[in-house]
Amino acid sequence: MAVRSLLLTVMVGASVAAAAIAPAYAQSPLYQGRRGAAVGIAAAVASKDRPDEDVASDKNRQPASLLAFAGLKRGMNVADIMPGKGYFTRLFSNVVGGEGHVWAIVPAGLVAKKPTAADAVKATAAMPVFSNVSVLIQPLDAIQVPKRLDLAWTAQNYHDVYYGAGVDAALAFDKSVFAALRPGGVFIVIDHVANPGADADVAKLHRIDPAIIRRQVEAAGFHFESESKVLVNPDDNHDLPVFDPAIRGRTDQVVLKFRKPAH
Repeated sequence: MAVRSLLLTVMVGASVAAAAIAPAYAQSPLYQGRRGAAVGIAAAVASKDRPDEDVASDKNRQPASLLAFAGLKRGMNVADIMPGKGYFTRLFSNVVGGEGHVWAIVPAGLVAKKPTAADAVKATAAMPVFSNVSVLIQPLDAIQVPKRLDLAWTAQNYHDVYYGAGVDAALAFDKSVFAALRPGGVFIVIDHVANPGADADVAKLHRIDPAIIRRQVEAAGFHFESESKVLVNPDDNHDLPVFDPAIRGRTDQVVLKFRKPAH
């Protein structure tokens, strides 16, 4: 009932909004595209194809707001970089549909250390309902996909690259994403927030100062576009490791949107 209510609420809200604005704009391709994207995202979140574990995480992860912020819509080519178990991979698949494609990119270095690291997302790609998903095992500094990407996405992973592989490796990763995107394409980075100037032990917290992310990604050629506050949690003082039961699943997170220049 909850997922049906979500879809119904979005569709009704869109209809009411259409009635409240200028008729000419309501019929314009721009408005219709935005309305269609909102309904498509709501349908993806409400899909019965999603595992119960994913649905249970929605309250904390706020997928509808995040996908709308990213500008995700049908027909897009998307890379879910470091996809974990495929939470966002499945949502992307449902939104972009048969006209689009999703590449779940698992770091080759991670698979070398943990051979089963790609198994969960491979299982998703093997399901007929997610036939527009492909799994690629590649070095993060040499991402290659068959088509230019409209959207590249990484959630709760950037700190691992920066502190695990190093500053140079993080910049090489950003440059690799830049090269894989089409001109005007979007790069979304979501991560757990660390306090500015946190000492070297911040790596053990699995957090990162948002200013570091922005500095690194802009150095690769991206333009910073905007930040979403949807995952902000003022009750998180950033002192606990993200896996601590007192804060796990409810960390203060930054959501940054970067764009590759169109020219």
